[in-house]
Amino acid sequence: MTETIEHPFAQYVRILGKGKNSGRSLTREEAQTAFTMVLNGEVEDIQLGALLLLLRVKGENAEEMAGFAQACRDHIAAPEISVDIDWPSYAGKRKQLPWFLLSALLLAENGYRIFMHGCAGHTANRVYSEAILGQLDIPLCRNWAQVKHNLSQGQFAYANLESFCAPLARLFHMRNTLGVRSPAHSLIKLVNPLNASTALQSVFHPAYLEVHQHAATLLNYPASLVIKGEGGEIEFRPDADNRLFLVNGSDETVQSWTRRQPSRQTALETANLCATPLQNLWRSKGQDATKAHDYDLNAVIGTAAMVIFAHHRQFSEEEAWDLARQYWDQRNKDRL
Repeated sequence: MTETIEHPFAQYVRILGKGKNSGRSLTREEAQTAFTMVLNGEVEDIQLGALLLLLRVKGENAEEMAGFAQACRDHIAAPEISVDIDWPSYAGKRKQLPWFLLSALLLAENGYRIFMHGCAGHTANRVYSEAILGQLDIPLCRNWAQVKHNLSQGQFAYANLESFCAPLARLFHMRNTLGVRSPAHSLIKLVNPLNASTALQSVFHPAYLEVHQHAATLLNYPASLVIKGEGGEIEFRPDADNRLFLVNGSDETVQSWTRRQPSRQTALETANLCATPLQNLWRSKGQDATKAHDYDLNAVIGTAAMVIFAHHRQFSEEEAWDLARQYWDQRNKDRL
């Protein structure tokens, strides 16, 4: 009788799946090893599905997230490219326009080197940054050489996850198979592939704010900002109270930024989410003073202010807002 040999990945499924009394979370080292096997294609699909769903039900902790992220960073093995801000954009927009894209371009115009990355089309009825940037004639980078070139030319580069970590992109597109989001949707926001000095993260579920904050500390990121952004993207919500979960070295702090307008903004139809309103706002002349309390402008300036605040940590909230307003008032209106 031939002896059956256990698959080497089975141990990680067993750790998570033994039940509420016997099961436990993965250690950081176990998480890193397990996800390295996933990225290397050393896992059966049934094992991968089990891992993702067990983590989905349990909820990932900071040690697991740090281990998964480190596995991705090692797998990607990106070249050394100087970046100030790592800006993940994976959620897509469903109810509001992606005003944060103007914030990123505004900061890039003022010398911040920004690497934005995303994965389009994994969830229905959402509009992704990749499509809007294309409408703004901002090119998609398909390799690290193009990323480096675009950063040197305009301080901003966008790349699709497929171009630098195809196995992780595959997990994103499994959402329609599994029926629920997988840990990949949270994990990618922690990867920071180019070792930017400030890593931005947005989460939809408030319970993950502290998890992502502490995971960034475990990964030794110099600075990190985690927020519950609009629609899951890194965007200030002018009609809500915003909490900033910050990392500065080994220090973890939380700051509360008050809403800038009292009423809730009406959701837009997905079909109306296109680049034209972004272009119109960017090109507007002589109207900025009258828009001081409008949702769109507050979203743009507020997002830029949060990034400035997290990156420099030398300004107060109002000082960061003032600098962001100054950038906006002095922007090159012919850029878009």
